[in-house]
This record gives sequence, structure tokens and C-alpha cells, in this order.
Amino acid sequence: MADQKLVTFKINGREMAAAPGTLVIEAARRAGIEVPSFCYYPGLSLQAACRMCLVEVEKAPKLQTACTLVATDGMVVLTDTEQVRGARKAMLEFLLTNHPLDCPVCDKGGECELQDMVFRYGADSSRFVEEKIHRPEEKWSELVYYDAPRCILCFRCVRVCDEGMDVKALGVGERGALSVIIPNREDHLECEECGMCIDICPVGALTSGTYRYQTRPWEMSYVPTICSHCSNGCKATLSVRNHEILRANNRDLSGINGEFLCVKGRFGFDFARHPERLRQPLVRRDGRLAPASWEEATNLVASRLKEVHDAHGADAIGFIGSNRTSNEENYLLQKLARATLGTNNIDHHRTADFAGLFTELASLGDRAADALATMGQLGEAQSVLLIGDDPTQQNPLVAWQIRAAIRLHGSRLHILNARDIRLRRKASQFVPLQPGQEAAALRWLARGEENLEPGLISALTALKAALEAEPEVVIIFGAEITGAAVHELVSFASRLPGTVRYMALSDYANSRGAADMGLLPGFLPGYVSVHDDARRKQLEKLWGAPLSACPGLSARDMLAAARQGALPALYVIGANPVKTFGAPGERGQLGFLVVHEMFLSETAQLADVVLPAACAYEKDGTFTNTAGEVQLLRKAGEEMGARSDFDILRILSHQLEKLGLGKAFHFRSPEAVFDEIRRAVPGYDVSQATLLTGGAEPARPQVQRKGHAAYDVPAGLIFSSRDTLFTSGTLGRYCRMVEALSESKTPADGGEVEP
Repeated sequence: MADQKLVTFKINGREMAAAPGTLVIEAARRAGIEVPSFCYYPGLSLQAACRMCLVEVEKAPKLQTACTLVATDGMVVLTDTEQVRGARKAMLEFLLTNHPLDCPVCDKGGECELQDMVFRYGADSSRFVEEKIHRPEEKWSELVYYDAPRCILCFRCVRVCDEGMDVKALGVGERGALSVIIPNREDHLECEECGMCIDICPVGALTSGTYRYQTRPWEMSYVPTICSHCSNGCKATLSVRNHEILRANNRDLSGINGEFLCVKGRFGFDFARHPERLRQPLVRRDGRLAPASWEEATNLVASRLKEVHDAHGADAIGFIGSNRTSNEENYLLQKLARATLGTNNIDHHRTADFAGLFTELASLGDRAADALATMGQLGEAQSVLLIGDDPTQQNPLVAWQIRAAIRLHGSRLHILNARDIRLRRKASQFVPLQPGQEAAALRWLARGEENLEPGLISALTALKAALEAEPEVVIIFGAEITGAAVHELVSFASRLPGTVRYMALSDYANSRGAADMGLLPGFLPGYVSVHDDARRKQLEKLWGAPLSACPGLSARDMLAAARQGALPALYVIGANPVKTFGAPGERGQLGFLVVHEMFLSETAQLADVVLPAACAYEKDGTFTNTAGEVQLLRKAGEEMGARSDFDILRILSHQLEKLGLGKAFHFRSPEAVFDEIRRAVPGYDVSQATLLTGGAEPARPQVQRKGHAAYDVPAGLIFSSRDTLFTSGTLGRYCRMVEALSESKTPADGGEVEP
């Protein structure tokens, strides 16, 4: 493409050049020349239904639609002549024939593309005197409402549902002026409830059940931040009034997700104002949790941790961190454990084997730096190999990017899976496996030695041949591939002739960040082994405290030890290990349990002290998505009584210092912590300018491969919760609008619905 000859043409007298096949509307927009349209949308099929993009073309007998007109050599285009303006005014007059003039109460008022065009082109009167066609508003689901008279039949909603989402939940009924958009279940929707149809609608025909009749656009402030649910790191713009979030969307198409948001990203924000939200610290008295002041609760935590440390030693305390707390908070938690208390008993619910992948990639030498795929690279990949996972349910942006690559770039999708996932419909090759057979299939691909049934060997042989013919492959794998299986995967893929990139799929918003920051019992921040003397000494100098060289306990082992009385104190932040690891709901011989939580989860109910924590939408910091892209988290709302984990850990460090244990954290803000992260965590010296302007910067861990410890992973230590589009661990049960959907009551294939 680099040496492809460009076509040259003129728009409004300006000389322009573009690649062959470029549409005039796109060429004009790139040059800052407005060509209005309603039906055209980048990435979707061409419709030419609204006729608003009409332009004059020299020597053409009539006006042409710029959204279907391909720029050619020598073409002369005019976009703002009297004839063009008159045609646009006439088209608006047609569109307003049956359109209700209810702008003062329409939810799209102030953001309506039709409203803007009428103002611009002056369609202030009509020659039509017939009575408008009336239809009652329809409720298609708890989240989607349809007002047919407002619809201008641009068919954006139908196309994005069909082409972008591969759901096909919307269609067109009737004909002519009676045409309407119809849902797939006659009078209601049954779909992924992503809300793409609402945001892509240029008028107020489709409106949101969470936002309708709540406020006006100019009464709100807009905060760009990162979705707090799955690990894909979609940017969401939160619309906030009086510190309360009223809406989420991404209409400015910024961020790695463009226009895409799934149902949780668009509608799953109301947990922040749930009536069961914790707003005051709780302390166990006489066997029951009772309200307490922040001073009493934090003093109790510090004094009890000091007692346990003095009586039983540093390794008598365990820390379980979160997949949803920020990088800065995760960094401070492991620093508190290692530098203040002197233990490597720190872990979290691991949902992907990042440590194993990066340790294996270190064997590639200089090629390792470019071996990790970003979301943007996935969306343009020439071929994709998906092993395990169900991206449609568990990693929806990944699924969107795969579909976009197939639709827009002719990508080929190859799948190895034990489940009949929806993406199979898009696959060039699908190799069905038995549950747990993924590692055996990879061993056969890498070495050809595994004893497999003939049918599977035949399918794997065809898959191997297809991958060897690909010039580029992005390999995506889920929690099914851990330990030695990661070694077999990299061993096989490194012998492919084309360019190979990898992406490990985790579950939650900052799963990758938790691992990167060192919430691992055997690894320091940046996946450096605790046995690495040189690295340990560097951190000791930075932190001003000695560090242990002994690997700590895993999260599962810490919980089991605490229940048996072998671990006197357990500190849990934003996690629910009692539910995650399937432990029964009794304290057993649990000594002292501290929990930071938003809700009274199964783990919090057993705690001695519960500290109410702020959610991701109520704090600043950074998140790292499953592809390793770092993005800014910005504070949007506020909840009285709750504090960020950053503040709680900072307060605790000062109280421990007063008791003679460790040094206090003197960071004044998350930004100050991130400055230290850039120095302390390999691969995190990213561009702050990019982050501040709303971009994503990939973190590139620099791991030195030493031995095979990274992939000696005990069975069951790394596993996925296999959430669906409508569930999100403990947090999902408090998303009231999402929980109200009929689709949320039925688990997807292989999914699990929270009770």
C-alpha cells in the first residue's frame, strides 16, 4: 500500500490526494470540509438513504451522494453551492413531514444531528399540510425505547446490530412513509443489549432506559474514564450531574474502543448509587458488625497488624488484592506487604497467565518487544488464532475487534475451543476440543507427540498448515492456557514464518495491572522473580526497607491457612475470595480479617473490620487492560463516607509508622505514585502526554527468562470466572439495570450467573 499511486482531485477548489477507493465524504471530512449525512457511518455498509450528502461533480448530470462516490483522478467536487444547499433544505423538509416537533422533551435535544442540520440549512417551514403519522412509543426492553415518528430511517441501528455486533436483532417493517424499525421478538428485543443502536441513532428515535427524561445535555459535566467491568479497557464518557452518574457512552469515538461499548460499559454504572453500598466503617463487636468511625477502625487495623507481626512474624499476615483497584493502589498494597511488613504473602485472583507468557517471550530476545498485540493491531490483523475463552461473552471488545478485522480487512479467524462459541460463525477454521484438551492440542502442534484421536489430528494438521501460510497471526488465549501450555504455545508459534503477536485474555478491569504491579507471591513488580538479588536490591534502595527473597503463599493457600488458624491475619482489598474460591461461609479459626469493599460481600460478612471503599468511577489513577495498554482513570462521581483504597493505604502506613512498623507513604496523589511506578516497574516508563490526552500507552514488561518456575503453575491457581455479558463477579449483582434484563437471567453457554 505504501507505494500505491494516489488519486488527485479537487474539493471546493482545494487540491487533494487520497488512496484509490476513498469515498468523497471521507476525503472531505479529513480535510475539514463538512459534508452532512445521517445514514453514512464509517465502517458500516453504504446506504445512501438520507440524501443529505449530495454534492456537485463537474460534468455530472445531477447531484451525487458523497457517501457512495469514489474519488477519481481529475474529479472536481463542490459541496457548498446554492443547488447543494437547496437540495439539503428540501431533504430536511421531507424528513420533517412526519417528525414530531417535540425537541423540548426529546432526550436527544441538544445532541440531535437532525436539529443541527435544520438550524444550519434553514428548513423552517413546510409545504405539507397533511396530519402527521402518529405511533405510540414502544418499550423494547428495560434499556431500549423506540419512538417511531422520530425515526428518519437512516438504518444505522439495523446495520450496526447486523454488521458490527453480528446479532441481527433489528430489521425494517412496512414500506414507504409507514416504514418502522422492528425488534427481533415482535414487540421486544432479545439481544446483547449493548445499546449501540441508541448511541448510533442520529435523532431521538431510540432512547436509553437509564437516561430518558432525567436531565439535559448542557446540565451535565462529561468525564472520560475507563469501564470498571471486563479487562478490555473500553473508554466510557460518564455524564455526571451533582456528583451522580446518569449516563455512559463514547459518542466522541475516542479511546481504543471507538464507538463500541457493551451492556456493562454503557448501562452497568448504577452500582455506584446502590442502596446496599457501604458508607461507614464496620467493626465486629460481640460477634456482629457494627458502625464505627474511620479513626476507630483504622487504629484497630494498625494495632492488630502490629500485634500479629510482633507475635508471629511477617509471614503471619497475608494480603489478597483486587482486579478492579488502580495500578497505583495495587502498587501501594504490595509495597505495604513487602516493604512495611516484610512478607511476600500477596496475591489476587489470577485469570490469565501473564507471568508465564512474559517469561516465555523473554526467550525471543529482541523480538519480544513487538510480540504483544494491542487492541488496534487486533482490529487490523490479517489472521487471528483464538484458543479457549468466549470473547463475545467474556471479552466483548476483543470480539468486536475480531469481527471488524474480518469485515473491514478480510481477516481469517482460526479457533481451538471446547465450547461452541458465537464467533464460530465467523471462523475460517474451528477445531472442536474436549474440555481441558487445549494443552494437549498445543503439545501436538509444538511437538507432534501427543496421543490424540485421528479426527482431531487431521483438524490440527489443517490448522497448522493454514497458520504456516499466514503472513501475520495474532494469537489470543484465555485461562485455559497456563503453565507448560504457554511454553508449548510460544514454542509452536515462534516457528511460524509470519509475524506473530500474543494477547492473554483476563477477566476484570485491571487484572493485567494487578499482575504487572506485583500482586504475585513469587514476583516483584514487572514479573521479576523475588529470587533476583540485583532487582531486589534496587527496590530495597528505592523503598528504604529490606525485602524477603522467599516466595509467599497464593491467594487460595492464604485463605485456607487463615481458616485453619495457620495465618493469624488476612488483609483483603476489593476481592471476594470466599466466593471466588468456593469456600464455605464460616469463619473457622480465622484470626483477624480486614476487608476494603463497596458492599457487604460474602468475605466482608466474615470480617473483623470492613472499610467502605470508593469504586473505580470515584477515583483517579490508571488501569492496564488485558493487552497491556495503560489508560487514565478519572474521578467522575462521589459517594459520601467511602474513601479510595489509595487514601486508606496511605492512612494505614502512617499509623503503622507511629507504632514503629515501616515507613509511611508520603504520596499526595495517585499521580505521585505513578511517577514512582514509572521508575520501579519495568515497561511502565510510558508517555504521560499520551495518557493525559486520552490515549493508551502499551506497557512492555522486560522479563529475563530464568529456569521454568514461571510455568510450574499449580492446578486451579489461574482460572476464569467465565462471566457473561450480563455478569461481572461480585460487582455485577449490584448493577440494577443490567440485572433487570431478561437476558441476564439465562446464562450463556459455559457462563455462570451470579446469584
